[in-house]
Amino acid sequence: MPILNVQIMQGHTAEQKTRLLQSVSDAVVQSIAAPLASVRAVLHEVPPAHVIVAGEIGKSMAQVDVALIAGRDDDKKEALIGALNRAVCDSIGISGADVRVIVRDVPKIDMGVANGVSAKAAGR
Repeated sequence: MPILNVQIMQGHTAEQKTRLLQSVSDAVVQSIAAPLASVRAVLHEVPPAHVIVAGEIGKSMAQVDVALIAGRDDDKKEALIGALNRAVCDSIGISGADVRVIVRDVPKIDMGVANGVSAKAAGR
């Protein structure tokens, strides 16, 4: 049950934001074979005045924080990081150098899934 929190700077069009959400969802499905029905993504827009990158206020940036049920190997995580970076760049037109992806493994007992049970109890 991949859960993505995507932070981008304000100022992108509605079309770019829609494309971004669709692209990051597709990237998860294609890179780690997660079922689309289990992918969740939330977009957060940040005012440029609330961002500093390399000492520069308002510098272009995007960050994708991904929570995964623990168990995927390093190769899958590397594929996911690369796919998400490309999805962000292609969707909103920023450089891959300005994108960060953070992958967090969540123990099965600590991830709630459908109907209020843990991933462990659901047999995942």
